[in-house]
Amino acid sequence: MPIYRYEPKDSVAGCAHCHDGFEVAQRMSDPPFYVCPQCGAEVVKVPVVTSFQRSQSSFDDRAKSAGFSKLKKISKGEYEKQY
Repeated sequence: MPIYRYEPKDSVAGCAHCHDGFEVAQRMSDPPFYVCPQCGAEVVKVPVVTSFQRSQSSFDDRAKSAGFSKLKKISKGEYEKQY
């Protein structure tokens, strides 16, 4: 389930729960929050940037250090060992 972050619409309003923002695990099909569940202040969903990618070079380095070999296809049925 994705985690969504909500912050109060008005920077002055909000309780201890929502004043600095709060995170909620919700399904994508669940309706978003429009008010704080504790104090009723208006809240807005703020974008959260995440990254799950790893570079190919990092993958190659880890595979090499673990003792694996990488093969490159040079023609039909022929492969060349790169490391």
